Order: sequence, then C-alpha cells, then structure tokens
Amino acid sequence: MNITDVDDKTIKGANKEGISLKEYTQRYEKAFFEDLETLNIDRADIYPRATEHIKEMVEIIKKLLKNKTAYKSDDGSVYYDISKFKDYGKLSHTEVGSLKEGARVKQDSYEKEEAKDFALWKSYTAEDGNVFWETEIGRGRPGWHIECSAMSMKYLGNHFDIHAGGIDLVFPHHENEIAQSEASTKKKFVNYWFHNEHLLVNGQKMSKSLGNFFTLRDLLQKGYNPKAIRYLLLSAHYRMQLNFTEEAAKAAENAVQRLKDFMVNLKSLKNESIKNNTIKKLIQKTKKSFEKEMNNDLNISNALASVFEFAKQINTLMMENKIGKNDARKIIMFMNEIDKVLGILDEEEQELAPELKKLIDEREKARKEKDFSRADEIRNQLKQKGILLEDTKEGVRWKTI
Repeated sequence: MNITDVDDKTIKGANKEGISLKEYTQRYEKAFFEDLETLNIDRADIYPRATEHIKEMVEIIKKLLKNKTAYKSDDGSVYYDISKFKDYGKLSHTEVGSLKEGARVKQDSYEKEEAKDFALWKSYTAEDGNVFWETEIGRGRPGWHIECSAMSMKYLGNHFDIHAGGIDLVFPHHENEIAQSEASTKKKFVNYWFHNEHLLVNGQKMSKSLGNFFTLRDLLQKGYNPKAIRYLLLSAHYRMQLNFTEEAAKAAENAVQRLKDFMVNLKSLKNESIKNNTIKKLIQKTKKSFEKEMNNDLNISNALASVFEFAKQINTLMMENKIGKNDARKIIMFMNEIDKVLGILDEEEQELAPELKKLIDEREKARKEKDFSRADEIRNQLKQKGILLEDTKEGVRWKTI
C-alpha cells in the first residue's frame, strides 16, 4: 500500500503552513495508521513512501523518453504521450479520438474528464518551495501517476495479479498507470482491477458543502462503536454503494452485539456430559457456505447470512439445553476462524476494573439480602458506565455496551 507523500496538494499544504513536506505528511500518516488500528485492519507487508523512491521513478521515465512514449516540454517537464499507447482507455473505456494535439495537464487531479498527456516529471517552479530533487532528467519532482507504478512494480514485479482502488481512480489515474507501466516494460501490468464504490451518507455523496462529510474520528466522537463501523463498511458488497445512515449504524451495532452475546453464551456453558452429533455437520456446512460466497467475488452479504443462520440454530440448541462445554469449544474455535476475516469480535477476555467488580459484588450481596431497590440502583449505575448485567442460572454475567 503506497504512501503518497509528495503531490500538488501536500506541497501546497506544507507551504501554506510554513513547515517541511515531511513534517506535514507525517501528521496524516500517523493518523492513517491510528485509524487502521481502530478499525482492526490488517497491516500491509510494505508501505513504501513516494519520496523514498525517486530513483525508481526516474528510471522508468528515462525508458519512456528513450522509446519516444514520453517527451520533454519547453520548461523541462516530462509528459507521457497517450497517442503513442494504442490501448489507452481500455480500462475506463475512455475515447481519446478527440484529443487535441499537444493538449496536456500538469496538475495532479482525481477527477479529469478529458484524456490528455499527463506529467511524469514536473520541472521546478518557485511554488514548490524547497520540494525538489536533482536528477538526470532535471530538477523537479514526480507526477502522481508515476509514483504508484514505480512503487508497485518494485515490490510486486512488472506484472502482478490484483490492483485495488476506489472507483474514482479508474480514470485517469489507473488508466495512466497502465499506459506508463506497460510502455516501459512491454508486459501486461495487472490481471485484475478491484474497484470499490463510493460511500453515501443519507443517500447523498459525502460533501463538505452539504455538511455530511465525516471522518472516522467524527463518528467515534458521535459515540459510534469502531467494531460496528467496521461491520457496516464490510457488510455491503464492495461494488455496491453503501448508504451510511443512523439506522444502518444502529443495525450494525446490534448485529455485532448479537454475535458477541452468542460467544458469551457459549463460554458460559459448563456441562461436559452433553454431546450433540449435529454440531460438527453444522460447522462444516456453514464453513463451506461462507467460503463459497467469499470466493464468489467477495459476496459478503450471503456469507454473513450463513453465519447468522448458524448462530440462530446454535442458540436454539442452547435454549433446549442440547449443547455442552466440549461442543461449545468447537463452535467458539470455528467462530474465531470466521472472525479472522470479519475482525469484529473481541479475541481476548476483557478485564473488569476493580471498582466495577466491587459494584457487581455489592449488587449480588444486595440481591441475596432481598434489597432489590439497591440492586436495581447498582445495575443502573453500571449501565451508565457501559456495563450491562445479565442474571443467568450460572450466575451474573456482564458485558460492555
């Protein structure tokens, strides 16, 4: 996963604040990794930074200049000539026939409607401040598109299997990546392009002007649970727009809580003598269904449905007292295996703060003494602190809410 720590926007932002480019980008890099942690997202093996791979970018640009796919402009910048790449537009189905001779774009942008020659290398201007590199192709800095090709090809090879990204990157960014990569290596760049759709908020595209633009931290400040946010984001197919609403967020919280309660109930089973021969078959059936759906272009909706159907069946058996401790252990192991994909369950037992444990013990004492008003008072007090109590035949249980 690339870290784009030099482009038009970061340079402009650093200059505006009067700080170095590195100081400016590290702030966002730090926040990014904190957010990955919050959402329980596995780390990539490598996070290359654009500023540390200028040499690799220059080498590709030199090849493109040599085979006449790129050209130098009067100001020393280097542009990619899209007319020299016969397959330009094959990913986004963009027509290039209307391209005006010499038309080109120097700035980096996510949204460009026209096909134009794009900058591979931008010659130094005063607006860049102290952001530049002295190279064989001149003083300047790379364009955004070349950064991604150089870093991905260095670590994954000239040809690799899957390239991911947002639907908004199909054109021009990914189209330009294909053109410059294949023109420099004479090999197919990527087998499969994996584009995820936009997130909507209350049926509208996120926009600061509409006041519906939220970061993860905004949602956390509003009281949303990070595991519920994760569940909501992964619960819709990646090629479908996901509509974020308060109702959807609440439904996600309820879904996560149901699975957590399911695990708590399984862990509470004590009887080792009960054995149920159907458990193994239920686990095998659910695993087969889950894997089948995930292998079908990550059909997450059907995969999740199989998990909740499994939980429903097991809950029924628990209510009928047909599951013992040994079977419960197998089910827990299976659910933890599923959660390696979902990442929404708490893997480790939570420790209860001593003062909260003391309150629970005090409530138990009040119940035994039939002081039910005091017991209810403590229950409400704990609920205010995010601890919900459940009285079961095995004793009192608690969970965080």
